[in-house]
Amino acid sequence: MRQADARTIIPQAAPEGAAAMMRAATTFLSGFGLFIMIFSLNPFMGDVVSDGNPGTTANVVNQIGYIGLGALFIFFMLATVAPRTLLQLVSPSWLIIFAIAYFSCMQSYDPAASARGVTLSLVAMLIVAGVLVLPRSEKEFVEACANAVLLLLVINYAALVLLPERAIHQASALESWHAGYWRGHLSHKNVSAPVFSVLAMFGIYCLRSGARLRGWAITLLAVIFVLHTGSKTTIGFLPLAIGIVLCGSAIRSAGAIVAVHLCFAALVTCLTVGTIYSPGLHAMTAAVLEDPTFTGRDAIWQFASESIAAHPWFGHGYASFWQSPVIRGMEANVEADWDVRGIVSAHNTFLDALLTFGIPGGAVMILLLFVKPLIDYLRAARRSGSRNFSEFCMMVIIFMTYNGMMESFILNRADPQWMLLALAVFGLNMAAHCNLRRSAD
Repeated sequence: MRQADARTIIPQAAPEGAAAMMRAATTFLSGFGLFIMIFSLNPFMGDVVSDGNPGTTANVVNQIGYIGLGALFIFFMLATVAPRTLLQLVSPSWLIIFAIAYFSCMQSYDPAASARGVTLSLVAMLIVAGVLVLPRSEKEFVEACANAVLLLLVINYAALVLLPERAIHQASALESWHAGYWRGHLSHKNVSAPVFSVLAMFGIYCLRSGARLRGWAITLLAVIFVLHTGSKTTIGFLPLAIGIVLCGSAIRSAGAIVAVHLCFAALVTCLTVGTIYSPGLHAMTAAVLEDPTFTGRDAIWQFASESIAAHPWFGHGYASFWQSPVIRGMEANVEADWDVRGIVSAHNTFLDALLTFGIPGGAVMILLLFVKPLIDYLRAARRSGSRNFSEFCMMVIIFMTYNGMMESFILNRADPQWMLLALAVFGLNMAAHCNLRRSAD
């Protein structure tokens, strides 16, 4: 969605038919980009049935596929989007984020591999940016992306019937206790639940932006899917994030939305990762929840917290801690709920940020990705033309903040959770600086 005073670079003398074709191509590409962000290039991979090292096929497909898509999106952006709009995307925040990420690669045991991972994350941002700026108006954005999301949902529901062994957790997998839970095209129910939660929020955005029938369909299908993932925390966080924004919107108070969100963020922090630092908070969580360990996550958080202290300034490096030779070579702790030698993340995006980039770098990352968007939202709220879109982005930021207490996704290459968070961060930055075109006419 371009800003209200943006101009395309298509020459004014271009034939009307060619301009219309280019407009249709960019709109389609926006919807296709959102589809790929969520669907990924390796859908329906099935359950993990062993604890061996994964093959390299998926990595090669991702590297070649996303580089090609990144090149396609940057070509269309350069060809059709005004330079002023493109320069706005290259904000100091993103420059700082990727500067910290590339610097962290020097702390890695394999700097070249880490740098490739960061580069894939950077290429993925080209797709995210293209999804937002290629449509000429908010109406075109909603039309293209609503169709893409609805198609994605139809594919997933069809897979539940036609490919249940791929779309539903099976008893033969490593985590056999998840058998029967829906996972769809993604790798795990704990990834599917937050992703489909964001799709439900997008459905609400469509409802409020004029695409009512598709909005209802997307919202209902996404919510039903989330309920069948069995992810209790996500099922709780989804209505909370939506309710905070819609209630604040009803009283026309952006400040109230931010204030209530910060209060809940503090509460969720205390009741989750806070339990490893305070016996009192642990007792409080135990009084509220049946499982105060969050299926053993507290042991992983404790290990991650201790490991942060080992490299507090510069961290362990990008993708250079979990499942690294050092961790895999450790002696097993038979008393722990989880064997950290096989864990892929801290299951807390904030701990992983500090673990990866160090306390200074991780803190900056957290501020730019979870706090600065709140400031952008307060600015965007003053612009009536950006209200529905900015409130959708705010729902995503709020939800991902809470979800980040249980899962890790910052700069995680082409992880749909990370790309959807980035979409909201990009979107709020745009909405804070300009009114979005409601229609291209």
